[in-house]
Amino acid sequence: MKKSIIAFLTLVTIASCSKKESTDSVHITGNIKGLKNGTLYIQRVVDTALVAIDSIKIDGNSAFEADVKLESPEMLYLFLDRGVSNSLDNNIMFFAEPGNLNIETNLDNFISSAKITGSKNQELYEEYQKINSRFIDENLSIVEPRFKAIKRQDQRAIDSLNEKQDKNIKRKYLYATNFALNNKDHEIAPYIALAEIYDINVKFLDTIQKSMTPKVAKSFYGKKLTKYVADIKQQQPK
Repeated sequence: MKKSIIAFLTLVTIASCSKKESTDSVHITGNIKGLKNGTLYIQRVVDTALVAIDSIKIDGNSAFEADVKLESPEMLYLFLDRGVSNSLDNNIMFFAEPGNLNIETNLDNFISSAKITGSKNQELYEEYQKINSRFIDENLSIVEPRFKAIKRQDQRAIDSLNEKQDKNIKRKYLYATNFALNNKDHEIAPYIALAEIYDINVKFLDTIQKSMTPKVAKSFYGKKLTKYVADIKQQQPK
């Protein structure tokens, strides 16, 4: 009886310390410094399109909060409807997972100033993006000289730049593959496979899929990766 009471009190303590935390939802809080009026939309991808699943009206108070049901950790989007402009700086990606998540940013630099805490998958995604951005920058640096080489019909320069671009893409894909394998116990692994290297040789996707832990394999992206790999294998000639 004494042990039962202790156990009950322990559960009560944990529950009180984890207010708003649920095994199947994320409690999102945040603040957008400088925002006086506007509407925030929390979006998710449904059949390749972004669909609003919640809206928050901002009227004087720049702080906000929302609760979103999750099947499992998932990439969501925080869209700001400024009401007066069509700024491209209006949609923050964040990897939501059950529990509490906080987003702090400002109106002038909505995306670049965003600081997101409370999600391990988000931490890993930011880590991945730091290195991946180097490959993106390298690819962009090739675009202009390649365009100029094509314009002046300099085949030697074109071939050299094409080779440089191919090597950069291979390094990017290798990094993404290794990152997914090294984080096979988090949902970021199948997400990267599907979002970043979906067109890589299926043997690499198959390796990532088989490396996933049981928990990740049962997740939203884990199931999608398993189906995607199976579909590709089915289409291959026997």
